[in-house]
Amino acid sequence: MPLPNSPEIVVRAQNGDREALGALYDEYHAGVFRFLWARVGERQVAEDLTGDVFLRMLNSLPQYRPMDGIPFQAWLYGIARHRLVDYYRQDKNRATTSLEAAPLAADDELGATAEHHLTLEMVMQALTGLEPAQREVIGLRFINGLSLRETAQAMGRSEGAVKALQHRALAAVRSLVAEKII
Repeated sequence: MPLPNSPEIVVRAQNGDREALGALYDEYHAGVFRFLWARVGERQVAEDLTGDVFLRMLNSLPQYRPMDGIPFQAWLYGIARHRLVDYYRQDKNRATTSLEAAPLAADDELGATAEHHLTLEMVMQALTGLEPAQREVIGLRFINGLSLRETAQAMGRSEGAVKALQHRALAAVRSLVAEKII
């Protein structure tokens, strides 16, 4: 079977090949889940939204055309982004999860865990200080590993606009984290 991110797999999935559909799911499920979880903060909600994204993918797959120049991964993250927008429109009273709720490791790892939590907390606080578009570009580029082009396509922006947005976001994160350290 070809690689899961190859156009041939997508064509096979569009033709109803269950093995190809499974390969696409296996390839992209974890990344879509992380993308959503980073934004909603609740594992169960992110799992539900991820399932919705793949249902929408399945329903929209016949309309996907690789010839349009949009890589499958960017198209799929576009679906995830739209589902997230729908979720926030539907649920104005969403709950948040604090970092303190995360489980601690064994005593011998406590120092490393505490340092990790402090760093994570500083970065998470810095991310909350960003504009929504800046948080999104950071998530797509660095959490989900999308290329600049894929990120631009998923966000519906030009590559130059995404590059500038990413630059401003990273500068803002550096500044906000530096304020916390000093």
